[in-house]
Parts: sequence; C-alpha cells; structure tokens
Amino acid sequence: MASPSDGLFPLDAHNRALLANVHPADWVNPIPAERYHLVVVGAGTAGLIAASFAAGAGARVALVERELMGGDCLNVGCVPSKSVLRSSRYFAEQRDAAALGWTGGQASPDFEAVMERMRRIRARISPHDSAVRYRDEKGVDVFLGEGSFTGETTLEVAGATLRFRRAVVASGARAARLPIPGLDDAGYLTNATVFNLTECPERLAVIGGGPIGAELAQAFQRLGASVTLLEMRPRLLPREDPDAVAIVQAELERDGVRLVMGATIERVDREGEERRIRLVTDQGDEVVAVDRILVAAGRRPNTDGLGLGLAGVNHDHRGITVDDTLQTSNPRIYAAGDVCMAWQFTHAAEDAARIAVQNALFPGRRRLSTLTMPWCTYTDPEVAHVGLSAEQAEAQGVSVETYTQPWPAVDRALTDGDDEGFVRIHTRRGTDEILGATIVARHAGEMISEVTLAMVAKLGLSTLSTVIHPYPTQADAIRRTALQYSVSRVTPMVKRLLGFWFRLTR
Repeated sequence: MASPSDGLFPLDAHNRALLANVHPADWVNPIPAERYHLVVVGAGTAGLIAASFAAGAGARVALVERELMGGDCLNVGCVPSKSVLRSSRYFAEQRDAAALGWTGGQASPDFEAVMERMRRIRARISPHDSAVRYRDEKGVDVFLGEGSFTGETTLEVAGATLRFRRAVVASGARAARLPIPGLDDAGYLTNATVFNLTECPERLAVIGGGPIGAELAQAFQRLGASVTLLEMRPRLLPREDPDAVAIVQAELERDGVRLVMGATIERVDREGEERRIRLVTDQGDEVVAVDRILVAAGRRPNTDGLGLGLAGVNHDHRGITVDDTLQTSNPRIYAAGDVCMAWQFTHAAEDAARIAVQNALFPGRRRLSTLTMPWCTYTDPEVAHVGLSAEQAEAQGVSVETYTQPWPAVDRALTDGDDEGFVRIHTRRGTDEILGATIVARHAGEMISEVTLAMVAKLGLSTLSTVIHPYPTQADAIRRTALQYSVSRVTPMVKRLLGFWFRLTR
C-alpha cells in the first residue's frame, strides 16, 4: 500500500509537520474495545465531527482513516486553496493600486514563496485534526489503515476487527477521472496534486468551470500563469445567478484568463513537456497548447474497498444511498459528507455529521432537508448563495418578488473601490418570506450569513429592514435591499390614504 506521504511534495519541514499530525509514521493503533457505540470510517470533516460529537456525548468511538486526517478540506481543499487565493488577491490589489492613488509600481509574484506560505499555514492548522488530539483530548480510538466492513456490524482495519452498534461512513470523494482520450497518458493535475507545485506553469489549461475551476483559474493567472479555462456549458458556475456569473466571467477575463465556453475536448496529445488539447467549439476546431492541465470537473465518491456489499449498504456511482435521516439500507449504518450528499461543502458535511450521529445514537429523527444551506464560490468577487434562485422557484411553481441592491449605489463599496456586484433577495410573492438570496461582493461569504440567519429564524425581509448597520459598511446593502420591500408596500391606495390623513392634520 502506498504511504500517505507519497501524495505530498515537497517533503519540507512544513509537510513533515503536517504528516506528524495527520498520519504519524510511528502511530500504534489501539487494542479494539469489545464493542463500540460508534465506528466512523473516514477522518475528513464529516468523520471528525461525527467522532467528536459522539465521544463528547459519552459514546465509545473508533475513528478509522487510511490516508490523512483532516481529509480534503485541510490537505487538498479549503485550507490550501484559500491560502493561495489570498496571495493571488494581493497581487490583483497591487495591479489596481493606481486607482487608489498609489503609483509605486507592482511587485512580481514569487510562486515558490506563495506555495511555501500555503504549506506553512496548512501545517499550523493541522494539530486541530491530529490523531494525537483525537486520542488524548477527545478519547477516541484512532485507527490508521484501510478499513473494510466484514459484516453488518463488523469492520476490519490493519488486521483488527472492530465490532459496533452503529457506524457512520464519511469516506468523502475525490476528483473524477474524465474519459478523454489521451488525458491519462498526457498527465494532469487535480485538487489533490495541484498544491504540490513549486513552480508556476507558464501555460495552464483548467478543465471545468465550476467553483474549483473558476477559483484556481483566476488564482494561477494572477500568480503568473497564462490560463485557458475550458467549460462544456455555455457559462461558468451553472448553479449561480446568471447576473452573478456575468460579473465573475468579466473579472476573470480582465485578469487575463481566456474563457472557452461550449468546449468539447476530443483528445489530448503530449509532445515532450507540451500538452496539446484538441477542441471542438461553436467557432470550429482548435488546438490549445499548454504546459500543465488541471482537471477540476466532477467528483467521485470514495466507496471502493469499503466492503459495503458485505455490510448490506446500497451504493452506486453517485455514492452511498441514504434517506433524509442519512440512514443507509443497513439500519445500523449511516453516512455523511461527500460520499452520499449533493451538497459537497465542508460546512454541509459538518452539520450532516451531527444529524447522522444524533439519529444513530439517540431518540428522535433529524432530517437533512430541514437545513438551510448557504455556499460561497471564492472567486474575486465572491458569489454567495442561500435558498432558492428565481429559476428554481419558478420550476417549483412558486411565484417570487425579487429585490436587488446594485453595488455602485453602496457608499462603502465605492470608497473601497469594489463596485462590481449586488445583493439580491427573493421573497414569496405578496409576503416578506425570504426564499433565497445571492450576494456578489469581495467578501460575500462573510455577508450571506445574515440572510441565512433570517431564513432559519423565519424572520421576514421587513425585519431585516429594521436592523441598523454601521455606516459605512458593505453589509448595509442587505438592509437597503430589505428597505425596497418596505417601500413597495406603499401602494397607490396607501399613498392616497396617507395624503388624506396629512390633509386632515394640517
């Protein structure tokens, strides 16, 4: 079996510190308990939260991980990507500094230093997810090795058998393998390997215009690569508001990213160190020559080798089949996170893990469908969303009213020089019930929670209009959007009645 360190490069002090926390080379698995209240398979976000929640409630818990504790989020996802994005944003701020009155010129990005900073931050965060912490602080039996079910209530790991009353499978997902002729032979990067780079590619092709593809295409362009983003659909970020996508696409193009929409890749050829991607587009055939290819399209659930058939757990190419309580076809086994959910976000995995554990160990039935789930794409500007879009509402036969506050009318946005974006909130027609929202702004992810809170607490848009925000702030745009609803309640009939009142009180 390959060592977990095989996927990390370079093995510098930062990556050695990371490994010492999330997969210690000298780790000795404990002697299994006679029986566990809960066995958790996978120590990514969902698995860590499930183990911590159950152990904190007094359950006897075993946690099994074959690779790196912390999963994608810590090692090859949220933490490294947001570190790199922050560095790339700084260089964009330098580029635009003249508009703010700075004329000192722009420094060149040091890609090697950017990636070294990322590794340092990742290592610094890794103790939170470490094997030692979960053993010593949380009282969890941590088993490092391949885990596989051998029956409906047993799992084997590293030669030991773990017996359980309940189990949660949180094995996550990985980048999908695309059936493009020649791609495997040409070689490509995924989110699992792109953060191993120490030199910036001169020419980079990004396949896939979803959140990962859009974020990393912008970041690598700003850090010195010449990036071509290839997307088979007519636009990026297909789940987002079209007006939001238009702003993001325009910003990527301003950064220098070449966007090729409606692209069908016929094959990839390699000539020396050059990869040649043969495309068919609406404009005709084309060959894109690059030095590296990043595949950022599609995810595949990690179900191989888990022995799910022996455990009586139904699954297919989309992952483990669960009901709304996250229970599988084996009533003793639950699942949470990317291995079974359409919401493939760290925060979604976290809340789903709590639902799975609560339903597995305690009375009562919590349901995944009751969650109000926000998400954010961390391009510059960011696109944050919660609830229904106007298109989704229409598809469900729900009539909506939409209120939009453009960013150029927000004073703080103008003073900051961030005047591309908007706040948009949808309500059920005739009421102030908030059905969904989209925010496009540099820090949209920090702002969407106010709307999410209102939806969870069932506070209407009229309530948000009464929330006083400090002036000037970008978040004041939320209140300004809500005030549009209040103003809309002043109908011509109300105006006539008010006019009559004021005439009486002269």
